[in-house]
Amino acid sequence: MPLTTTHPPLGRTGQGLAALVGHTPVLRIAEPLAPPGRGFWAKLEGFNPGGMKDRPALHMVERARARGELAPGARIVESTSGTLGLGLALAARAYGHPLTLVTDPGLEPSMTRLLGAYGARIDVVPEPDPVGGWQQARRDRVARLLREEPGAWCPDQYNNPDNTAAYTPLALELAAQLGQVDVLVCSVGTGGHSAGIARVLRALHPGIEVVGVDTVGSTIFGQPARPRLMRGLGSSIHPRNVAYGQFTEVHWVAPAEAVWTCRRLAASHCATGGWSVGAVALVAGWLAAHRPPDTRIAAVFPDGPQRYLGTVYDDAYCARNGLLDAPPGAEPDVLGRPDEKEVTRWTRCTTVVDPRTDTTGGTGGTGGTDGTGGTAGTNGFAGGVR
Repeated sequence: MPLTTTHPPLGRTGQGLAALVGHTPVLRIAEPLAPPGRGFWAKLEGFNPGGMKDRPALHMVERARARGELAPGARIVESTSGTLGLGLALAARAYGHPLTLVTDPGLEPSMTRLLGAYGARIDVVPEPDPVGGWQQARRDRVARLLREEPGAWCPDQYNNPDNTAAYTPLALELAAQLGQVDVLVCSVGTGGHSAGIARVLRALHPGIEVVGVDTVGSTIFGQPARPRLMRGLGSSIHPRNVAYGQFTEVHWVAPAEAVWTCRRLAASHCATGGWSVGAVALVAGWLAAHRPPDTRIAAVFPDGPQRYLGTVYDDAYCARNGLLDAPPGAEPDVLGRPDEKEVTRWTRCTTVVDPRTDTTGGTGGTGGTDGTGGTAGTNGFAGGVR
C-alpha cells in the first residue's frame, strides 16, 4: 500500500524561530503495523525543530513573560530527560533568556552535545534521590539553583497548566487534517499532551476514546516504580497534569516491544522516532485491528530518530540490553485494575484511576533507586525508579 501523507500549506506565517513550530503532517500507517485494509494516522511531531515539546516550551515561556513571572533576560531553569530541553533551548534563544537544564547521567551524549551547542548550560546530578530517583534528584537541584539565582524561573512542566494548554493548536491541526477522530492514542509522561489534545478533541467529538500508553516500571497509572530503560514516557512521580478522567484505557509497553515496533515502522514506512513512537505505534496498530474498519485512529508520534541512533537503532546497544530477542505478542495481557499485579510486558487495562486519590484498591509504593527497594504500598508493591 503506498504511503499517504497530508501536509500543511506551503510556508508558515510569522517570523523567527517560533514560526518553525507546528503545522506538522500526518502519515497513514498500515501494514505490517495494522492488518490488511486497516490502519491509523500518525501525527509526525518530529517535523518540529526539536520535537513535540517545542510547543509547550514556547507556550510556557510566552505566558510566563506575559504575566511578568519571567523577566526579560532572566534565566530559565528546568529538569529534563531531553526533548523538553530542546524546546526550551529554542524558546530561550527566541526570547533572549539564558538557560540551565538539569539532567542525569542517562541523557544520551548526543543530546548533551546538541543542547550545549544550542547554548544551554547543562547541570548533571551525580546520583539519584534515595526515594524519588533521578527525577526527584533533578527537581531538588532545580530548586537549589532557583534559590541561588534570584529572578530565575522554572516552567515546572509536570504541574504547569500552560503545558497542557500548549497542545490546543495540535488538537485543532488534527481535527482539520482528519475530520472525525474516533480514537486518540498518546504516550504519557508529564501528562501535558494527552490532556491538552483530549480536552479539545472531546469537545469536538464527544464519543472519542482516549488511550494512554505508558512504560513498564512507571508509576503514573498505579504500577510500582522500577528502573526504566525507556525515556520520554513514564514517570517515577505523579504529575498533576495527567488527566486520568480523560482516558478510556491504558497500555503498558516494555522496551523490547517498543524497539521491535520502531524498527518495523522504519522499514515499512520510513517513519522513525524513539521509545514513545514505538510504544504508541504498537498500541495504535492493535486498536486498528480491533475496532471497526472505518474507525479513525490518530496517534501522536512525539519526536524523530536523532537522539535514539545510539539506543533504539543501535544493534550493539539493543543486544546488550536484551532488546532483540523476539517480537511482541499478538495480544496484550489484560488487567482488571491497574494495581492488580506488576506488569512486565505489553498489558492493557480499561479501568483507569488516579492512584493519588483511589481508595478502592492499593496504592503503589514509593520508589527506590535502580532497584534498591523503596517502601511497599498497600498493594504490596515495592518501588524502584530510574
